[in-house]
Amino acid sequence: MKIALVQSSSSSDIEANLDSTESLIVSAAGEGAQIVALQELFHTPYFCREVDPKHFELAEPVPGPLTERLCRIAASHQVVIVAPMFERQAAGLYFNTSVVIDADGTLMGRYRKMHIPDDPGFYEKYYFTPGDSGYKVFNTRYGRIGTLICWDQWFPEAARITSMMGADLLLYPTAIATLPEEDEDDRRHFLEAWKTIQRSHAIANGCYVAAINRVGKEGGLSFWGNSFVAGPFGEIVAEAGSEERILLAELDLEKIESQRQTWPFFRDRRVDSYTPLEKRWL
Repeated sequence: MKIALVQSSSSSDIEANLDSTESLIVSAAGEGAQIVALQELFHTPYFCREVDPKHFELAEPVPGPLTERLCRIAASHQVVIVAPMFERQAAGLYFNTSVVIDADGTLMGRYRKMHIPDDPGFYEKYYFTPGDSGYKVFNTRYGRIGTLICWDQWFPEAARITSMMGADLLLYPTAIATLPEEDEDDRRHFLEAWKTIQRSHAIANGCYVAAINRVGKEGGLSFWGNSFVAGPFGEIVAEAGSEERILLAELDLEKIESQRQTWPFFRDRRVDSYTPLEKRWL
């Protein structure tokens, strides 16, 4: 499986964002990518940095004009596209959603972000309803993809469940940044924690993990990029810096089985002892 992570910046010009992303998808396909993964809310600014009802105008239905355009691109270039977007289901009901489009242009379905943060600069609870679709794995032409989104990446339960559903690859499109009051030491510590938790999901579940973060400055937020792919032992397969780029990585899916034979965490799980996880606190 050859994947491409599209790490880019976004502006308030939606059409320009879409045109730029289409060009990057085409470039990735031209370099042999079979799966192209986009960052969280890829075609809009990260509007959650503020509370303003005007931003609800950015939401679109699924299916709708955005997914129709992406389906055409996928079919034209025979690539799987994973595209996170702002979804409108009905008046007053909105989701942070990833759509998965197969290489023939079929809209396979959507995953709605389960864990919704609410922090300074990340006011997502104002905009998004917690996901109601459950965890998802999509059996695409090129492999089984588990779709999670940003804040989901801090929860081992989400990674475990999605892996148990058969995912070869956990995808985490992301919008994570440094706040104005945070210094370089803070940025470095947060970045290392962000990488560590996702690499731990790869190790604990013996699968590949890919995180796609945006770059650029929006309002007071400085998005740090550093998109990466980790292998089943937590090893870094490919990693970007803080610039716009297409990050390509080759995934050897046979490593999943050999790694799970070496460290058989699924075999040794004590499922009879995990009932307390259904409680918020003990």
